[in-house]
Amino acid sequence: MRRGVPARLARLAGALVVLGLALSGCSAVAAERPTVVVTTNILGDITRNMVGDQAEVVVLMESNADPHSFGISARQAAVIENADLIVHNGGGLEEGILNHVEAAAAEGVPTVAAMDAVEPLAFTHGDDDGGGDAQDPHFWTDPARVAEAAEAIAGSVLEHVDGVDSDAVQAQTGSYVQQLGELEASMEASFAAIEPARRKLITNHHVFGYLAARFGFEVIGAVIPSGTTLASPSSADLNDLTSKIRSAGVVAIFADSSQPERLAQVLAAEAGQDIAVVPLFTESLGAEGSAGATYLDMMRANTESITQALS
Repeated sequence: MRRGVPARLARLAGALVVLGLALSGCSAVAAERPTVVVTTNILGDITRNMVGDQAEVVVLMESNADPHSFGISARQAAVIENADLIVHNGGGLEEGILNHVEAAAAEGVPTVAAMDAVEPLAFTHGDDDGGGDAQDPHFWTDPARVAEAAEAIAGSVLEHVDGVDSDAVQAQTGSYVQQLGELEASMEASFAAIEPARRKLITNHHVFGYLAARFGFEVIGAVIPSGTTLASPSSADLNDLTSKIRSAGVVAIFADSSQPERLAQVLAAEAGQDIAVVPLFTESLGAEGSAGATYLDMMRANTESITQALS
């Protein structure tokens, strides 16, 4: 459903702001296209694969950033307010900018939460998240759920963004969903090399619940016993996790490549075992040219790292 004339005028004024932004680095010609604003860089890459050149996709979160804590500038807030569509993760992930998304929605800007399209999981371990009742927003570690979210995002683009070529968006979405299916199959084949007794995950916070459920892993715990990086572990938390590591025979702790791994290193040393600390791309894409520059690349790189560490 489209908004009225005042909203259209506001969007036109906002487009003039976009022209001057280094945010998107786009030309004046590109800025004339409709604008889809995406909060996280993982969803941004997914959306770009489906939208192609049909709209300008503006991603708010930079590479190697933390979706729980990143914030935006006043200029970026203006882009949100004047978007043709806002794509966000949902599930409380983008804690630093959720108020901006909600404010834009209240003013009539169409929004789509990717989490609304998937079956959510509760946190496997979540003492700080409502005793396991809180939804886990990290659905992208499961390519099958990403495919569901991708189709929902494409549907919102076709519904709310004027001027896009429906056939092009549908074709690009179909191609990308096929690539996601191929990714899931390749992950399954790679993980088959890991013995069931070694499929145990320790991460720096609870981020791999969906991957564990899809591919048959057990989440033993996390350095930060929460679904957000904004929490902090207590001494009792670390002592409890150390005991779990020893009893479960954990051989690797997986740390976010964009976050400090000091606590993970301390935990590995405290466990008194030969435990590797392995960096993964978990909540953000890596920089351009890195092994995690796109969602597909990120998942392939993580699969290889997990398989090598646990095989």
